Amino acid sequence: MLNFSGRELKPHSPHVLETEGVAKPLLSVRNLEVEFRTSRGLVRAVRDVNFDVAPGEIIALVGESGSGKSVSALSVMGLLPKANSEARGSITFDGRNLLSLNEHEMRTIRGRQISMIFQEPMTSLNPVLTIGLQIIEPLQTHLGLTTAQAEARAIELMSLVGIPDPESRLNSYPHQFSGGMRQRVMIAIGLACNPKLIIADEPTTALDVTIQAQILELMRDLTRKLGISLIIITHNLGIVARYADRVFVMYAGRLVEEGNITRIFETPRHPYTMGLLLSVPRLDQGARSRLNAIEGLPPDPSKEIAGCPFADRCPFRIEICSQPPQLEFTDVGTRSACFRSDEIAEGKLKWRSPQGGGEVVSLPKAKTALVELQQLSKSYWVKKGGIFGRIGEVRAVADLDLQIQAGETLGLVGESGCGKTTVGRLLLAIDKPTRGSIRFDGQDIYQLNKADFARYRHDVQVIFQDPYSSLNPRMTVAQMVEEPMIAHRTERSREARQDRVRSLLDQVGLRPEIAERYPHQLSGGQRQRVGIARALALNPRFIVCDEAVSALDVSIQGQVINLLIDLQKQFDLTYLFIAHDLAVVRHISTRVAVMYLGRLMELASRDELYENPLHPYTRLLLDAAPVPDPELERQRPVRVAPGEIPSPLNPPQGCVFSTRCPLASAECKAQVPQPREVRPGHYVACIKV
Repeated sequence: MLNFSGRELKPHSPHVLETEGVAKPLLSVRNLEVEFRTSRGLVRAVRDVNFDVAPGEIIALVGESGSGKSVSALSVMGLLPKANSEARGSITFDGRNLLSLNEHEMRTIRGRQISMIFQEPMTSLNPVLTIGLQIIEPLQTHLGLTTAQAEARAIELMSLVGIPDPESRLNSYPHQFSGGMRQRVMIAIGLACNPKLIIADEPTTALDVTIQAQILELMRDLTRKLGISLIIITHNLGIVARYADRVFVMYAGRLVEEGNITRIFETPRHPYTMGLLLSVPRLDQGARSRLNAIEGLPPDPSKEIAGCPFADRCPFRIEICSQPPQLEFTDVGTRSACFRSDEIAEGKLKWRSPQGGGEVVSLPKAKTALVELQQLSKSYWVKKGGIFGRIGEVRAVADLDLQIQAGETLGLVGESGCGKTTVGRLLLAIDKPTRGSIRFDGQDIYQLNKADFARYRHDVQVIFQDPYSSLNPRMTVAQMVEEPMIAHRTERSREARQDRVRSLLDQVGLRPEIAERYPHQLSGGQRQRVGIARALALNPRFIVCDEAVSALDVSIQGQVINLLIDLQKQFDLTYLFIAHDLAVVRHISTRVAVMYLGRLMELASRDELYENPLHPYTRLLLDAAPVPDPELERQRPVRVAPGEIPSPLNPPQGCVFSTRCPLASAECKAQVPQPREVRPGHYVACIKV
């Protein structure tokens, strides 16, 4: 029998969950129920959840937003709002039931024995306190260290998590650190009191692939070295495959599948797990095909669910699914809450998306250049060393030459600070370049008269990363989609505009009743679809997608990616797709450009760049990106670029990557390499290639 990955399935006892030889659990959650009292009534966020965590073990909680992952973690930490929530069941940590403890008793455990790394360090760190004070505070509170002892321990912790020059950085503030460095500070705070358990809630969501790899490699090494247990909450299945020992899949507040990481990925026995795995673009797969996205939305947690909570979205549902399934052992030693797990095991049931997932989509053929960037440069002038410091130049984009063909998708990747978003802003004419030109359909956009520039604004639109902050909270969906038509006077009558709004909402897969709702009444995927509908309202020719799917759950992300591919084919659209998820970029792009510190490092067709990367930086990016395949991840070494990106105020001489490049020589540090064509259509800016 073959498994989910097409490999031969090895025999396994169906009677024992794969925890043989594991010590007594450090954390044991039993029959956990969490309810919130809201204006909509009682919301059951977590329903009868059970799991254990052994000492030194790494487990992962996965599932869509609203599945109960973070609420379960906050229950363990005792951080649920007291005014409107109630947790029942038992959470036994090191022999004590945490739900029976009062707030004072919890404070002696929280931070000392159990710590939490939150999703967004910029909002979790106090902006008015120095980094040093924030690391020192738990040391003095829980361990009673003197100021000198606490400072010495803080310096030791900062060195441990890879922060250079820790003595001088103690007095820095959070805004003076990069995203990766702030996350390292959060890890240092989490490790400060030598806890027994760390809960990491989406610890790398906002991080680039290289920083993500550095952070997670560090956390894994520390858990192994110090015997710390780790719970990772994430929707990145590549991270789960690379680092977790066991995985727990949650849906609608319930556990629907659990078990050993290899078994769950190779032989999933629940349709929801199958759907999640098939919704993920894979870095190691080249064919551009439709993803088997999970259509629809999770059930409303304020309403009672009589049967299987996944039944309305499941392609395998039958009459018995109207009854609630139990979490039971499968033939591979995992546990699944599905009546048809045996049929799945026998290969009788294959996941097929109602939207035709798995179908190969042909790449658009090369046409004439629609967008041409020539020697494009953008500099910002900032003060160095505080408000009284001297003026310094930040070169966000430097001498960029790039063409985007009509009808193609150009993927633009690189670490934060490399200039990706600045390129997008320049193309949208939000900023003006310091030097160089942008030509659209043969015309320099900054030489256009008022009427032609208005037409350019009409033809070029944007899909933002965060739809919630980019949509007006005081306008309905219909008003937001209609607004560009009013501004550009494309539809004269109100009736024509309303017809156009209904048509656009239908094209992006939204029901007509959505038109009268406000952004806060929509899910993340629905808000992103509204952003896409708004971008399409003027029938544009070119769309800048700035991290358009990075904030979405795996299943919603798959839906939006399929939608973007369909719309491109239907309307002959051209995309600039800015992202840090290399698997998504490979799936959707025609060609891919790699940037580093404002400069172009490599440019090639999608398959050529991913299969034959030539620049050392591109290789490091691809090596750092995880693949949702535990067997493959266990075999390949993880290589990460050493150090941090240099300050753009003081970039390296010569090649900007020379300070982190494993191949750098004295020549690299003296000469700025220019992109040159080393193969047909394959450009590399490296003197070693």
